[in-house]
Amino acid sequence: MKTLEVSRLEFSLDFPDLDEISEKLDSLNIRNRVGEVNWKEFSYRPEVSFSIGYTNHEVLMKYYVTEEYFKAEKTESNQMVFEDSCVEFFVLPADNGVYYNFEFNGIGTCLLGSGTGREGRNRAAPEVISKIRRKGSAGKKAVKERKGEFSWTITMAIPLNVFFRHKITDLKGKTFRANFYKCGDKLSVPHYLTWNPVGTEKPDFHQPGYFGSVKFV
Repeated sequence: MKTLEVSRLEFSLDFPDLDEISEKLDSLNIRNRVGEVNWKEFSYRPEVSFSIGYTNHEVLMKYYVTEEYFKAEKTESNQMVFEDSCVEFFVLPADNGVYYNFEFNGIGTCLLGSGTGREGRNRAAPEVISKIRRKGSAGKKAVKERKGEFSWTITMAIPLNVFFRHKITDLKGKTFRANFYKCGDKLSVPHYLTWNPVGTEKPDFHQPGYFGSVKFV
């Protein structure tokens, strides 16, 4: 199981601008690769990595992606963004078994659910999702699939109160279980990449038993 240490980042404001967050995450020079190909029938591996940090109020992340097919057709919260070019963050904050699936396509459309497994998940209300600040380099307008090498990034700031089934007031010293993903279910060449390896027979990201360890230091 992989372990990731996440540092607290200093800013002059409690809620810094996303451009400032993006530059700060770039300056860490720490790129965690999302490169595990766990299922042989889906062997295509785009280049994917992420940087992560936190403040007293938010979890900060930036994904860096280069892929041969790019699509971002979903524009409304909780649509099936995993059918597009999609990056994901699944995280289990505590021992009650409830984990969150944060899923974003390349233009920042978000699907957010919670539950203890794949079945019976509860989708977050749009007003909860709207609290997640995000900015993608591909803009905000829908994009039909394009072929050819394309690089894009997305920066996101997830407030602690978005973990709506937990009461999280501080991250320092805490350890969460999590995994980080890249997929594209309805691309011309589908793919399913993970940060921590997943040992299922078929692609399945809803596997908290295969989450790695994320320590907020």
